[in-house]
Amino acid sequence: MDIQNIKQQFDIIGISPSLDRGIYIACQVAPTDLSVLITGESGTGKEAFPKIIHKFSSRKHGQYIAVNCGAIPEGTIDSELFGHEKGSFTGAVETRKGYFEVADGGTIFMDEVAELPLSTQVRLLRVLETGEFLKVGSSKVQKTNVRIIAATNVNLQEAIKHKRFREDLYYRLNTVPIIVPSLRDRKEDIHLLFRKFASDFAEKYRMPSIMLDSEARIELENYPWPGNVRQLKNVTEQISVIEPERNVTKDKLNKYLPVINNLPVLYRGKDDSNNFATERELLYKILFDMRNDINELKKWMYKLSKGEIAVQEYDKFFDNEPMIYQEDTPRTDTDAAEKVQNLQSQEKESIRKVLKKFNNRRKPAAEALGISERTLYRKIKEYDIEEFEDE
Repeated sequence: MDIQNIKQQFDIIGISPSLDRGIYIACQVAPTDLSVLITGESGTGKEAFPKIIHKFSSRKHGQYIAVNCGAIPEGTIDSELFGHEKGSFTGAVETRKGYFEVADGGTIFMDEVAELPLSTQVRLLRVLETGEFLKVGSSKVQKTNVRIIAATNVNLQEAIKHKRFREDLYYRLNTVPIIVPSLRDRKEDIHLLFRKFASDFAEKYRMPSIMLDSEARIELENYPWPGNVRQLKNVTEQISVIEPERNVTKDKLNKYLPVINNLPVLYRGKDDSNNFATERELLYKILFDMRNDINELKKWMYKLSKGEIAVQEYDKFFDNEPMIYQEDTPRTDTDAAEKVQNLQSQEKESIRKVLKKFNNRRKPAAEALGISERTLYRKIKEYDIEEFEDE
């Protein structure tokens, strides 16, 4: 097994040992029929690994179907995966095959598997355990011989704790785990990727390739890249198109790197009219951090209400923004609730801005925010956001 040859075949750039380890595991597990769970942050390139597994498996001549579970509405996902009978629901004018029937003998890659509704998770578990499924509106059991590879950027252990993902399904999917490293954990690959993207865009736009000076290269490698490889590619394309000079200095580079902090400061430059490609990566990070903070707050509030922790210990959660109380002022859960409300208010405002940016079209807005279309729809309902308001 030549890992370097595999990288070239699947257009994977990098020399990081953690990246090589993931490729090695993918090649080792490929000849088997074991289920594989690929985890990693958004934008790390998880979609390359199921292709490697399928290519080097005995199913390579069968169908390979990639399904984005987060992009399919909850009301139709069972029909998409398992098919439906004619007349089984409004609009079912004919019998339809689902992905599990079409891909019989092949491989199905289920991206964003954590977005599956619980009812669909039950159906998927049955396929994994027995190879059996039912079409929507049918009582006839059908068999399928499909290998399932799943991927997610969600912490499934946390999702299990919050009853959003089935524990038994997790262990069925996670027979062999592959962890795709974030870009900040493979700094040795950042400049290699930059050069590759710069070369590609130079060819695409028929212009000389951009190059970094020594200070700019250090700045590039030390940036945390919350959007990972996808963000690096976007930044490289922007610089390639916008900057007239092909030699990029540190100051020029910094104009395209969003400031990473807790406030929604989206851009360092003077003119942000064409900067949404960079804005969306920061918006995603803001929303992701808000969600984690809200979940953490809920956990602390529950412990506080049960008397499991002291007020002083609770305050440690707000190390960066201390909450001050007078000694004679009784502590209530209202203080924590206000924190949750503030975070939710920021999240709501971020979603409204992105919807406005895309003229209230949910699909591109969800992609820009780094969340699924169904999650965006749920947030719109949760926050009672008027999608078509004209400000």
